[in-house]
Amino acid sequence: MSEQRFGEFVAVRREGDGHVAELAMDRPKAMNAVSTEMARSLGAACAALAADPSVRVVVLSSTAERAFCVGADLKERNSLSDAELVRQRPTTRGAYGGVLELPVPTIAAVHGFALGGGFELALACDVIVADESAVVGLPEVSVGVIPGGGGTQLLPRRVGAARAAELIFTARRVEAAEALSLGLVDSLVPAGQDRAEALALAARMAANSPVGLRAAKRALRLGHGMDLAAGLEIEDAAWRTVAFSGDRAEGVAAFNEKRKPNWPGE
Repeated sequence: MSEQRFGEFVAVRREGDGHVAELAMDRPKAMNAVSTEMARSLGAACAALAADPSVRVVVLSSTAERAFCVGADLKERNSLSDAELVRQRPTTRGAYGGVLELPVPTIAAVHGFALGGGFELALACDVIVADESAVVGLPEVSVGVIPGGGGTQLLPRRVGAARAAELIFTARRVEAAEALSLGLVDSLVPAGQDRAEALALAARMAANSPVGLRAAKRALRLGHGMDLAAGLEIEDAAWRTVAFSGDRAEGVAAFNEKRKPNWPGE
């Protein structure tokens, strides 16, 4: 396994062919509370992953035993002046936006607490795998703020406007079984198996065309919320980027020759 550190609290790990990259939040003593430094590191790691054409899938994980991420570092937040908080905002937005804007499929591996900004990081991913210990929620209004890492926009896109409103306005925490039933997470696995299942799912995705994966994600993201006609135009534009690619030629040839594709990635 290779590992690249981004500051003290973030690591990118890769095994084998390196097509699956694990973006690990590594601040276990603070249950991955997102400080300014950690936010800066997450943004930098995402920029590096986005620029790496060999990456096909990213898994967002946690090294903390009891939590995926408990959200903003409120101890640090309490020490900031209003002016300092304003200056911090682009850095925190860069962390959440960095995950959201990754051009490849992303999977969150969630266990324990995923609250506030922690759950927003998971919501920024395409798929959320959670284990039975998971507790998720957006409790920001209980401390006098609102979800500011994308939660007010991403949650209703997952579960609908009314359900998102109830969850955000009550600030309640949702345990794993209910989270699955409400669509807050996409699959539920035994305790301790979230990372392994997310990596296995990532490997299945990464076996497919890297050109196809990126184009499919682009069409899914850009088309969401559009009317059908506009969405189909977005899909057509994405199709044109793959229809004449080396991956398409290799995929068709491999199918006809009954062999595993050797994707050129272009």
